Amino acid sequence: MKRVMLTVAYDGTNYHGWQIQQNGETIEGILNRCLSELLGERIEVIGASRTDSGVHAMGNVAVFDTMSQIPADKISYALNRSLPEDIRIQKSEEVPAEFHPRQCASRKTYEYRIYCASFPMPIKRLYTHFTYVPMNIDLMSQAASYLVGEHDFKSFCSADAQVETTVRQIDSVQVWTESGIERDGKRDSKKDIHAAECLDRGGQEIVIRVSGRGFLYNMVRIIAGTLMEVGRGHIPPQDMEHILMARDRRAAGPTAPACGLTLVSIEYL
Repeated sequence: MKRVMLTVAYDGTNYHGWQIQQNGETIEGILNRCLSELLGERIEVIGASRTDSGVHAMGNVAVFDTMSQIPADKISYALNRSLPEDIRIQKSEEVPAEFHPRQCASRKTYEYRIYCASFPMPIKRLYTHFTYVPMNIDLMSQAASYLVGEHDFKSFCSADAQVETTVRQIDSVQVWTESGIERDGKRDSKKDIHAAECLDRGGQEIVIRVSGRGFLYNMVRIIAGTLMEVGRGHIPPQDMEHILMARDRRAAGPTAPACGLTLVSIEYL
């Protein structure tokens, strides 16, 4: 018996999230089915992050136990042949039998992408949240700084979540733009480019990158929704401190749509 770890990338558009559901196809369900067929034994993976419906991943992690003689590093090649094209294993490797992807200390990094332009861009519709309202990146960055460190994030947690504690450690929150604006013949994507200018030049992507030791249900999407309210001028940056202290979901902004969120990586510490 050996334990194999998979690094899994997927486009979550057509799936009801990671965890097996009764009402639709999920990433976990497909992995279980394809691995069981490949290895000739019942396989049930354990995932590191149970991403929601419509959320994407570049580096989610899952483990499973197997009696198969196939080398762990070769399983990725064989498994990718049977997976749908919107799910791909990036790496497979053997890990110690006691390794558990949710119980071992880790740092997760998420990105939330917003496409800000006069009109939607069809090829971005599945991977960004569209808005035509200009946003001030500097204000968003100022507000984001209040979230770094260990805080009680109850205001940034879905009200129906059942957890022992809402205290979490956030290592960094960064906000920048990827506009592709040409200045003096050179491509410029500096953070100080504001959306108003980009709207005149064909749009921009605003990226919110959050890294931390653990996240509550919908936490990153609520952070993104709140930062967007700051960027629009509806919430002053310094109010983030009061939102944290309120420990009340109603104090924060809306939950941003799932399509803009991607789990970028999981780093085990």
